[in-house]
Amino acid sequence: MQHTKVSTEILDLLNKAIARELQVSIQYMWQHVLWKGIKGFAVKDELKNIAIVEMKHAEGIAERLAYLGGIPTTKPEPIFVGETLKEMIAQDKKDEEGAIQLYKQIIEVTKKEGDETTRRLFEKILSDEEEHHDTFTGLLEEI
Repeated sequence: MQHTKVSTEILDLLNKAIARELQVSIQYMWQHVLWKGIKGFAVKDELKNIAIVEMKHAEGIAERLAYLGGIPTTKPEPIFVGETLKEMIAQDKKDEEGAIQLYKQIIEVTKKEGDETTRRLFEKILSDEEEHHDTFTGLLEEI
């Protein structure tokens, strides 16, 4: 049941965001489980915490998409766990950069279409993603 008139572009972008959030929540959790060595010990809890935040993002976006009349995807983007901690964190940093770019695009589209609720949701999520990017950037300097 659609409560607000939105474009298929917004619905598609929200599903793209859900697939991305599902991807990184699984990816970060498996990295948390599979970490190795002393350096991995230092980041495993952070990976787990970020994975949980990403899953909450997926939930929030899915709730919004359902409210707007869309059907949330259950298929994540391709998951890359990595072999070494450096490989893992480098990929995670890259994935956060992709999220930041996508969410800025969603914010712009929702501004143009006057969808203030979705815009505010993604402004909050964007802030979290920038924080995650900063975390992974800092961790890469130490690995």
